[in-house]
Amino acid sequence: MKGIIRKFRIKKSTTAFIRAAKKTPNFGIIDTVHGYFYARWPYFWISIGTGRNRLVRIMNFAMNLLSNALMRFPADRPWIDENGIHPRSRRRRMLSRPDSFSDTYHGKVMRLEAARQLVSLNQGISLKNLEKVIPYSTARDLIVESPNRILALECPCRVVHPNPCLPLDVCLVMGDPFINILAEHYAERSRLIDRSEAIDILLAEAERGHVHHAFFKEAELKRFFAICNCCACCCGAMQAYRNGMPMLASSGYECAVDSDKCEACGTCVQKCPFAAINLEDTHLQIDSNACMGCGVCSHFCQQGALTLKRNYVRSDPLELDQLLGEVCEQ
Repeated sequence: MKGIIRKFRIKKSTTAFIRAAKKTPNFGIIDTVHGYFYARWPYFWISIGTGRNRLVRIMNFAMNLLSNALMRFPADRPWIDENGIHPRSRRRRMLSRPDSFSDTYHGKVMRLEAARQLVSLNQGISLKNLEKVIPYSTARDLIVESPNRILALECPCRVVHPNPCLPLDVCLVMGDPFINILAEHYAERSRLIDRSEAIDILLAEAERGHVHHAFFKEAELKRFFAICNCCACCCGAMQAYRNGMPMLASSGYECAVDSDKCEACGTCVQKCPFAAINLEDTHLQIDSNACMGCGVCSHFCQQGALTLKRNYVRSDPLELDQLLGEVCEQ
């Protein structure tokens, strides 16, 4: 009996999350439940979101059968459209407004140096409503409590992928209460690390050509919760972005080419995770709309022909030295 009671006893990490949720403005019970379930079972939710869970395949099969059946009705029926979707259904809203999901869950592309600054914090910070940096309607706060605690977590996107990139433990969860939940429930998939090891992980992932993202989620107390080092093949967010879901924001930079130094080797074309570089004859062409300013191309350019320059049309960079300097000036 005591074992059963211990099993179902509310854990300290759960209490800490609920306590933090109560302190978050305009954060209701539904938000709290959503946020806790996401933090408690991230691998399940990511497998659902990426479509790699068996349950999703079963549901898609059922929905296709239902859509095919509904397509037999005349198209002028007011409760169904030509695609077999009710005009007021949630699926209709998601298809018509992909940005509605992105507003609640999004990532900010960062240069390597910006990511290093973030994991090198030696004191807590609270920068709220960074609308110029995080160009979404909600989840724009950069709040890090207990920055000396960093959790290296096995990347949910890689774990659920049938042929994942390695290593797995490249997601850097920062601050409480998120670390408490994951460390308590996923001890076998995570470990506490110091700033030095966090920087080593960032550097190693940069050498693999992966992109550093700071992730924000409305259900996760409307704020930043992790730096993910993302590969284009496994990352669910990059997959969604390629399919038209605007859930990634530019770093605020874009690639610039020095034609005098460029040898047209094509390395950057192969390395670019956003397919923003093309080689035409012996000239590089940069697609400014596709370039997210991640810096992968310049990192691998041996000739030093590629650099990152500010793109003032895009959102401002997430760079702590600049943001904290602006706060001091106010």
